[in-house]
Amino acid sequence: MEFEERVAAVAAKVRQQQGMIETEEATKNAFVMPFISTVLGYDVFDPHEVVPEFTADVGVKKGEKVDYAVVQDGEVRIIIECKKAGAELSVENASQLYRYFAVTNARIAALTNGVVYRFYTDLEAPNRMDSTPFLVLDLREIDEALLPELRKLTKDAFDLDSVINAAEKLKYIGEIKRMFNAQFNDPEEDWVRFFTTRVYNGQFTRRVREQFTPFVREASAQFLNDQVNSRLKSALNTSFTVTEVEEPSVEEGEEEPPTSDDGITTTLEELEGYRIVKAIACGEVPPDRIAYRDSKSYFAVLLDDNNRKTIARLHFNGRRRKYLGTFDEDKRETRHLLGSLEDIYTHAELIRKTVRGHMA
Repeated sequence: MEFEERVAAVAAKVRQQQGMIETEEATKNAFVMPFISTVLGYDVFDPHEVVPEFTADVGVKKGEKVDYAVVQDGEVRIIIECKKAGAELSVENASQLYRYFAVTNARIAALTNGVVYRFYTDLEAPNRMDSTPFLVLDLREIDEALLPELRKLTKDAFDLDSVINAAEKLKYIGEIKRMFNAQFNDPEEDWVRFFTTRVYNGQFTRRVREQFTPFVREASAQFLNDQVNSRLKSALNTSFTVTEVEEPSVEEGEEEPPTSDDGITTTLEELEGYRIVKAIACGEVPPDRIAYRDSKSYFAVLLDDNNRKTIARLHFNGRRRKYLGTFDEDKRETRHLLGSLEDIYTHAELIRKTVRGHMA
């Protein structure tokens, strides 16, 4: 299994089970240990590689423990502090990490609730853990740009120097991206002013600020949606070539071979529509869990090839108009008229919500 697939497998497990995990111990067993073993590649049952409840006396404090120490070549390389799933992650809640970072050889510290992993190092002062992480991995929304750096922390590809060299860039890019996210969701006055003064010729008064704040927020959301849809369309811009095959002629007196045609024809449009729905659904589950079944009435896209877990239906059979069928919590179908196959993208959130509902 490739590294990216291992990350996706653990992420799918987290999405499916997060609502069932209520304690820190359950979080360790269900999420953190699989992450250490499956993603990072260390044997969690070998104390030469992973030491649970790692103890290193610090000053007058004796017997304090950090949840895991990852060891390589006899040296502690990574220390990990765990909180229960859903708990807020802040360095104020990770005093052990600060202390152990200073007295061990570890240059990497991780704070996690099993869903989000915050990785720290000592860019600001030697042997003193930074207050800001250089890498934040959210398994609910994986940033694929971070995976090459995460891979450098794995057992087979551990490259501390490369990680440290890239950490400063990752740290500040990550901070800027989080600032973008915050401004998109709740724009500050300076952010609103920046855009307003470039499209509005009047004075930036309080009334103008209040008028343009929702405009900036909505424009940001639409811009992000446009970018996502554009990438999905590019990825799925697959052309199909149909080759006409000349049927052998039937000589006079010969019978034409019998056919087992059940009247169901899967069209290229249905397959293209399926690929679009599948690409959207893959944001929630691995692609191999998405399947389809065609019938005379509609083309169904299913989770786990289970007709009780219908994700969407394509109503393309013998119709001038084409419809996408989506489902609510009560499994009631709503049909949406499609001007083109690309219109499926406008219903992406409904499709993702249905997938999440089937996994609940």
